[in-house]
Amino acid sequence: MNMARSFSNWRKYRQTVNELDRMTARELRDLGIERSQIKAVARAAVGF
Repeated sequence: MNMARSFSNWRKYRQTVNELDRMTARELRDLGIERSQIKAVARAAVGF
């Protein structure tokens, strides 16, 4: 079960990174995120 949970969390992390990466700088700024923070934000969202 732990392996399945880890894989699920990894998929959620990748999906979050991909979605944020597709946003424009202005959209990210509206959310209070800079492009350099995308991976950290995604990790926090998933709970890594």
